Amino acid sequence: MISSKPLDIPCSLQERKVLEKIALAAHELRVPAFLIGGFVRDKILGRRTKDMDVVCVGDGITLAHQVAAALGDNIPVSFFKTYGTAQVKWHEFEIEFVGARKESYRRESRNPEVVAGTLEDDQNRRDFTINALAVSLREADYGALIDPFGGIADLDKKLIRTPLEPAQTFSDDPLRMMRAIRFASQLQFTIADDAFKAIQENADRIRIITQERISDEFNKIMLSPKPSVGLDLLYKAGLLKIIFPQMTDMVGVEMYEGKGHKDNFYHTLQVVDNISVHTRDLWLRWAALLHDIGKPATKKFEPGHGWTFHGHDAVGGKMVTRIFTKFKLPLHDKMKLVKKLVELHLRPISLTKENITDSAIRRLLFDAGDDIESLMMLCEADITSKNKSKVKRYLENFELVRKRLKEVEESDRIRNWQPPVTGEMIMETFDLKPGRVVGDLKNAIREAILDGEIANTYEAAYAFMLEKAKALDLTPVK
Repeated sequence: MISSKPLDIPCSLQERKVLEKIALAAHELRVPAFLIGGFVRDKILGRRTKDMDVVCVGDGITLAHQVAAALGDNIPVSFFKTYGTAQVKWHEFEIEFVGARKESYRRESRNPEVVAGTLEDDQNRRDFTINALAVSLREADYGALIDPFGGIADLDKKLIRTPLEPAQTFSDDPLRMMRAIRFASQLQFTIADDAFKAIQENADRIRIITQERISDEFNKIMLSPKPSVGLDLLYKAGLLKIIFPQMTDMVGVEMYEGKGHKDNFYHTLQVVDNISVHTRDLWLRWAALLHDIGKPATKKFEPGHGWTFHGHDAVGGKMVTRIFTKFKLPLHDKMKLVKKLVELHLRPISLTKENITDSAIRRLLFDAGDDIESLMMLCEADITSKNKSKVKRYLENFELVRKRLKEVEESDRIRNWQPPVTGEMIMETFDLKPGRVVGDLKNAIREAILDGEIANTYEAAYAFMLEKAKALDLTPVK
């Protein structure tokens, strides 16, 4: 019986059940089958994973249907005849099936010419040794680990290495360069010297990869435990300059009259790491990545003062839209959130000064709305000084800002607030049509409330509106 044999990788009872079903189905079809790739790697590393890749020396689609039938519950099979692949979802597992393949590439494309092959052929085409590990599901050697390239040793060494000559591996499929960096960032591994040199030499070939694939890998790097590892590798490999030149524009320190500014690139990487300690939200990490993106365009040396970056928050906000469009990222809620946080990230810092008015607090609450906590998280992550006492003082100041925000919010209820007198009320009161006068009156009411000039009530706002209307020779209709 297949189930009586042990596995060379640690698996739960449910995982064993799935693998036994696959093994039995493959045995009935008389096709050798193997569990391969990321699932094997992650189980050895003790990482949680639910995605299984199964390669068989035969028809992967037929095997997928056989497995689905064995698992029961009328499980559907998603398959793609063109690529010879199929997918079965069962409980939390997503199982991909494909026939063993041998690949060859044309230089102008990452899409390979594919022919049927052996397990050895399939392992040869894998990107890294740690992803070429396979577990046999054959009856004769069920559960045996097949490691032709020393992937287990590389896992022990925490090393990213290619099965074949690295320059050829990366030239064949340039996306593998970003995948190498992504795995190094996710797993906190080191890329082998010859592999990293090959990435540097082949960096320009990333241009043949679609933006969607590049963005997908970039976002996975951003979601790493410590994103700076991958971002710094992208820069040192020469890839970042090609895929994200606005980031590399921030690299370096310029000196003039003995005065320099901080390296805004490495400062940004630290900010991304800082915020990543507190959140896995991809878009808050993007806000951290882009918070100073406007600095290169606004950098100026002022004699007697030093380097300034006046207006980099506003310039950066405008750049967010262009960057999200280029990266094909969501252009609605997610982009608007990042844009808002970039534009507002200096405001809480100004509130740490003494004698800040309630008006300034109200305006920040009004502008930030429900994103005020995310904004404060970004501002605290923006503290990157190596001076511990300075960091402590900054954090204490931000705690005072939080206290003031809470006090004013409880008193005035400004967050997500709308003025008590609407544009429709103004038009009805003075028999006006939509236009500039209506907008001016509405804005005047809003500013008066935010400045604390009048109370945040309908009665006070209505009375204020009537006074303002007199100056415009407007008379309420009877």
